Amino acid sequence: MKAAARATLQGAAGTDALIAQLAAQAAPVRPAAIAGRFALALAVAVPLTAVFMVGGFGVDLRPDLPAVLSGSPDLPKHLFALAMLVAGWLACTRLARPGASLAGLAGAVGLPVAAMLAFGVAALAAAGPPARASLLFGEAWAGCATGIALLSLPTFAGAILVMRGLAPTRLRLAGAAAGLLAGAAGASVFALHCREFAPPFVAAWYLLGIAVPVAAGALAGPRLLRW
Repeated sequence: MKAAARATLQGAAGTDALIAQLAAQAAPVRPAAIAGRFALALAVAVPLTAVFMVGGFGVDLRPDLPAVLSGSPDLPKHLFALAMLVAGWLACTRLARPGASLAGLAGAVGLPVAAMLAFGVAALAAAGPPARASLLFGEAWAGCATGIALLSLPTFAGAILVMRGLAPTRLRLAGAAAGLLAGAAGASVFALHCREFAPPFVAAWYLLGIAVPVAAGALAGPRLLRW
């Protein structure tokens, strides 16, 4: 019994020594390298999303995109999607590392959402009652949120793959961050086709489309990102 106990203690000591040696040799992953991985995932997934939209949904990009992106009434919609994309990227780069500070993330996510909601409410308040339904529902509300959620799939897969190669510890939040990045990427691509630009429409249906992969990521994060 004593010999067995001694062997067990020696084995445990050897394991602890090996862990300590490996830990001493490990170099921390640079934050810039983590950011670069997510940027690469976006660079691959967003073109695939555009191809998926054109091929899978049978829709084309708007022929007037240069005019739209140079200052038309559609511009706030694209800026909102871009702001959410940046917020998702920041959230992913933070939550992919154990113990990373989340300071500022609430503002990065909340400010564009609050601004879009404020614009939407103001537009509804300024419009007459007969026009409010048109501002809110437009002509494409039924397919907007669903389209954004579906178009988020390529980026969601890429973000989860990057996360799995890193060391997230807050798995539910990390999954939600991957969903936010994916939803914003889907919204950014969908906006290149969608002709709706009224702030109430964008505030309602674009946010709902982004919220779907965020919720899915939060639910699936503990399973998909488990070490």
